Parts: sequence; structure tokens; C-alpha cells
Amino acid sequence: MPLTVVQILPAMEVGGVERGTLEIAEGLVSSGHRSIVISQGGRLVEKLLSQGSEHIEWPIGKKSFFTLRYIKPLRKLLIDESVDILHVRSRLPAWVSYLAWKEMDNNSRPRFITTVHGPYSVNAYSKIMMRGEKIIAVSNFIKNYINLNYNQTPQEKITVINRGVDPDEFPRAFRPDKNWQKKWDEEYCVLKNKFILTLPARITRWKGHEDFLKIIYELKLTGLPIHGLIAGAPHPRRINFFKQLNEQVKTLGLENDINFIGQRDDMKEVMSISNIVLSLAKEPEAFGRTALEALSLGIPVVAYDHGGASEVLNEMFSSGLVKPNDIKSAIEKIKTFYNAKPKIIESALFTRQSMIEKTIKLYEQSTKIAG
Repeated sequence: MPLTVVQILPAMEVGGVERGTLEIAEGLVSSGHRSIVISQGGRLVEKLLSQGSEHIEWPIGKKSFFTLRYIKPLRKLLIDESVDILHVRSRLPAWVSYLAWKEMDNNSRPRFITTVHGPYSVNAYSKIMMRGEKIIAVSNFIKNYINLNYNQTPQEKITVINRGVDPDEFPRAFRPDKNWQKKWDEEYCVLKNKFILTLPARITRWKGHEDFLKIIYELKLTGLPIHGLIAGAPHPRRINFFKQLNEQVKTLGLENDINFIGQRDDMKEVMSISNIVLSLAKEPEAFGRTALEALSLGIPVVAYDHGGASEVLNEMFSSGLVKPNDIKSAIEKIKTFYNAKPKIIESALFTRQSMIEKTIKLYEQSTKIAG
């Protein structure tokens, strides 16, 4: 029987939460289910609609007391549309959703599912994500985080469903088309004959940009033809840090060896022409999607050995792991890979199709149990 599934998140902009929502929505429609997404909108809404989902534009993630006014409209929507699954992916929308859901008739209300996308600060506000009748953890790292910090959460409620990529979208044989390559070569002619290291990461202090600059600097001293690309934009509240990074580039004399290329919609192409992709987050990340995409393309990754990136590399490319914050070891890895490109294992564990199938299966099982 077709399900009606509502996914709720703050916005449909760029990020892992948004992409996961879009992928599940597409999978639902392809499987004959009805997909509704509630958010304040964003650049991915057009694609969401083109895939056959519906979108309701509510600023349900806005941190304001007035956001609570959506409790009653949401409850009405859940009843009027006979929603089977209410799937929340962020804390404030989870509070609004829970307050709407808990006042509904227990026999007819939808199943309440949460996804824990990250190691949130541990407090009463975050604990709402443990109120799901079923809880999806995006990695074993996140499951361990739940067990450590919310140890009263029943184990049977938690299901690990790894994020994934489509190997057809990120194939080993991928090469950018001629038009893209021509434009890239014209814009970044400085990269000719260079060994390209790319750090795809939003510009914020904990993502490892300072370590990246140190790595480029030390490798340049060895005489290797290294060039660094930083792909990501600074958050409006992190402009000062972005300015500091630019000053560090000047101080280290790397003006001709580093390019800040901003937020990109062509990261697949950028990673495919890179020699190594780096993952240098200072704090463990929930899931190593960028590392996974690069490895799927056949591009080696050097990553700090913690969080979700560690899980991905242990499955596909364990030789790329180094101890967190160990810049010296990262440099030695890069030098090794410069001399001989390593082989990368292909894995079916972290595929988008697997993620979609497991999520829809959880939806279906939840409604059967409830029935």
C-alpha cells in the first residue's frame, strides 16, 4: 500500500541533511509513495518538485518563539493528508513536530521517526531527537554518540543507515566534459602540471583549513609541484576567520600555491581532476560524504581517523587514514601517494540505493508494526 511520508527540515539549501532528504524523496516517488517535504525553501526545491515530490514552505527551522505557531497547522496537515510517516531531521523542527504529533490520536497518528545527522550538543534541547519511535543514525559513530550520551534510549529503536552515493553518478571512469575542462583550464591555468590537493569544506575553524595550509607549505619546501584548492564558502559569521586564512596564505608565501574556489555546484568535476582529496576536520564528523564521493571517483583521500570519515575509509581505503591532527603523517601519506597512486576498493556498503531501500523498508516496517 502506498505511504504518505512527510520529511521536515529547516531548509532545502546545500548540505548533507538536504541531500539526504532529496534522495529519500526521489526514492519514495520512484517506489509509488507520496512524498511531502516541509522547509523554508531553498535552491533544491526546484529539483525536489521536478522529481514528483510536494513542498510546503514554512520557516519551521527559524529559531523564534513564533515558530511554535506551526504546531496546529502541522497537526491539521497530518490529519487531513492521512500521513503515515512523519520524519524529522533537525532539532527545532523536531520539537514543533513532536508537539503536534503527541496530541493526535494514538491509533491514527503517523509513525514518528527522527534522523540524528550529527553529534549535537548534549542537552534537553537535543534530546528531542531521541523521542522518535524509530531513530536513524547516519553512521556507527552517531550510534555510539547516542549510546554514550543518551544511554536510556532502547537499542531496538536505533537503526544505522549509512549515507551513500550513486556509483553511476560518481563513476571511476568519470572525466569532465571538454567545455568544463576548457573553462577550468582558462580560469586556473596555474594548475598546469601541478599535483592538486583539494580540501572540500565549508570555511569554518574546525574543518581543518589551517592544517591544510601547513601541509601545502611543508610539501612546497620539499620541492614537490603541489597546489592546493579550498572548495567551500565562509559562513556569514565566519568572515573574520576567512580573512585570517587569507593572511596566513600571505604570511606563508603561498599566494601562488593556494586557490579559494568558493562554494561549487561542480564538485564532482573538481574532485575528479584532483590528485588527492583531504578530510581534516578537527572534530569527528557524522559521515564522510565528501570522502566517499572522492573514493567512488577513484581519487585517493587522506583523512583524519575519526568519525564517519574513518568508517568510510576503513571500508574502502584504510591506507589513507592518519591520526587526527597529525600533520606530519598526513604529509608522509601524500608524498607516498605522489610517488605511486594507490588502489581503492569498490564497495556496495555506502551506496545511495542501499540508503534509500533501507529507509523505505524502515518506513514500511514501522507502519506494519503500528497496524
